[in-house]
Amino acid sequence: MSTTAASTSPQDVPPGGAADETGLGVSRLWRRELAHYPALGPRLAALSIVVLTTILFYYQYYLISGVSEQVLTSTGISFLFFVNINVVSALASALASLAGGVCDRYGRANIVTVGVLLCALICLFGFPNVESGWSVGILYSLLGAIEGTVLVATPALIRDFSPQVGRASAMGFWTIGPVAGSLVVSVVVSNTADHLTDWRDQYVIAGFAGLGVFIIALLFLRELSPRLRDQVMVSEHDRALVEARARGLDAADLEAALRRPWRQMLHLDILGSALAISLFLFIYFVAVGFFPIFFQTLFGFSTSQANALGNWMWGCEAAALILIGWVSDRLRVRKPFMVVGAVGAVICTLLLIGRTSHADTGYYTFVGILVPLAISLGLAFAPWMASFTETVERRNPALTATGLALWGLTIRAVVTISTFLLPYIVTTVTPLVQDGPTVQAAASGQDPTLDATQNAVVKAVAADPAIVDKVQALAAKYDKQLATAAKLTPATQSALSKDPANTATQAAALSEISGKPVADVARVIDLSGRYGAELATAETIDDQTIVTVLTNPADTAATAKAEGEIAAKLGLTPEVAHTRLTDLRAVPLPDLLFMDANGAAVQQAADQLTALAAVPGADLDYLDKYGTSLQNPKVQAVLMYLDKNGAKVQKAAADSPGQWQTYFWIAVAGELVFIPLIFLMAGPWRPSTARRQEREHQAMVDAELARLSTPTTASADTATSPDAVAGSDAATSPDTPATVETPVEP
Repeated sequence: MSTTAASTSPQDVPPGGAADETGLGVSRLWRRELAHYPALGPRLAALSIVVLTTILFYYQYYLISGVSEQVLTSTGISFLFFVNINVVSALASALASLAGGVCDRYGRANIVTVGVLLCALICLFGFPNVESGWSVGILYSLLGAIEGTVLVATPALIRDFSPQVGRASAMGFWTIGPVAGSLVVSVVVSNTADHLTDWRDQYVIAGFAGLGVFIIALLFLRELSPRLRDQVMVSEHDRALVEARARGLDAADLEAALRRPWRQMLHLDILGSALAISLFLFIYFVAVGFFPIFFQTLFGFSTSQANALGNWMWGCEAAALILIGWVSDRLRVRKPFMVVGAVGAVICTLLLIGRTSHADTGYYTFVGILVPLAISLGLAFAPWMASFTETVERRNPALTATGLALWGLTIRAVVTISTFLLPYIVTTVTPLVQDGPTVQAAASGQDPTLDATQNAVVKAVAADPAIVDKVQALAAKYDKQLATAAKLTPATQSALSKDPANTATQAAALSEISGKPVADVARVIDLSGRYGAELATAETIDDQTIVTVLTNPADTAATAKAEGEIAAKLGLTPEVAHTRLTDLRAVPLPDLLFMDANGAAVQQAADQLTALAAVPGADLDYLDKYGTSLQNPKVQAVLMYLDKNGAKVQKAAADSPGQWQTYFWIAVAGELVFIPLIFLMAGPWRPSTARRQEREHQAMVDAELARLSTPTTASADTATSPDAVAGSDAATSPDTPATVETPVEP
């Protein structure tokens, strides 16, 4: 251990804590350590960059939830496949979080900066070129791995730059990162979804934003040297003492502090606290990953509306995190805020469960639930982050990143498990997302492939499937009459309906049915009127005989046979039959030949027209309304799709609320488990106790500074007292707190 710092007094520390970079010129781009604890201004600038990078990371990572429905539609993947993508990404994030513990040994700033660049490149050149669900999964898993590392590095930077007295405010700003990332997703997607036709364009926006933040981080992001960050700093009052101690630390001290990191961190207070917040934030991760699709499938909200709800939730939570962090620092307590936040979250989640089964719940009703839920989450999360880092410092401040890595692993493990369980609890999303919009469009008469009349028929059949059966029954019953009607033009049908006795209209109808010219039909009608009896007589005589009697009246045998047939078939006496034959012979032969060629066809058409007229008008109207459209192949295809998928979508819509409620009950359980685990964490419950402990700590700092400023007593032992540095024997003991200066709750 170096003893050259033994005589270093607080006056040797540069005023204002000037930041002496270890790198000069271009090397500053990767040599980022500060030799002195920075003043408030530079420290706030550093904190702002860390928060900005955190917001960016979570914006890029959460973006997929804002466009989830479009991803499913464009790639054709199922909801189960989509959820598994999230599971693999969360698992990658968990493993990367565990590896994030290397930040204790190798620093934080470069890891963050490189991560920003990698994510920007993935968004700019990866996602815009994906075509399949597998490529989406690979890229999203890469984002998850990078996010997992950042989950450790960025809060570690926040802890390094914030004394315990202001820790909740600083962590409040950091926790804005995930929340503001969600808010940015909601704002960007809700305001561009109606203009950008491809969901991939959203990642282009995110990629350019990433490049901008990368330049800022590359040029300006700094971090404390290990000698500074490996100590506990309770308040600004400790600054001179922290720097004086740092001068007395050498590489052996720093290495000792990092010995057996996992053994030092694997304690109930750290593991229990990490598990507590992970379970508590179950509802938060549900909101981030699945609230848009929840509101779209259950309540019919558009993509813009579903994401706009996120504007309310994340905006209010972001504001709450800042305000609550500040109040927590002012009161010097964390735990009461966590309890109140947990109770509020339970109440709000129960309200959400209650409204899930009401499909008519309005937009602003959900605003009224989500805003208090967001505030409750903020009440608990910002104070918890502050308390957790203080709990880690109670073990060993040099292993802050390792403690945060355990938290990152725990929270991502919970996210992985919860995401994996979703499609097995909520099984209705795939049919609602993949078939629901098409079924809804068809059932509501808005299918873009059909015209207005066809859509009206499909809508009516969707509401009353018996229409098809009735149309088929009527079509079978009036098969011949409908065949007759099919021969009539719409104009003729309209004219008949207006004036069925009109001779010209009748002639046109008979012409269309028989296929004879209208003039011939008119002549048939005329001759039938003039020679009705004669034509009836001709019908009773066989063909050979009638030709003989008409062409050779002198043939007595033919005449006798003809009169006999007339008498027999018409029930007449021989005398009357003779008269009828004589009248028949008086009809001009060309007229008889014309009637023989055309009369039967026109008469058959007349019989068919009479049968058609006998069909009830209501039946014809019903068939006219539905029959034609139902014969159209496009209409039949839509109805077949509805028949195949309609019942499945309808059942999914009926089952979905109950399944989501079951999932939300898991969130309630996590919120309840969180409450008793609060008692494991560092920090007092009462503000009065916190103020007393702060006064005692300040007195201890003043006493040690006084000893350091006295040359006769300034020695290596006083400059680096065993309980003042993380590398001491007490610090490295797995069961002994690293520092005695940290306030200990009574």
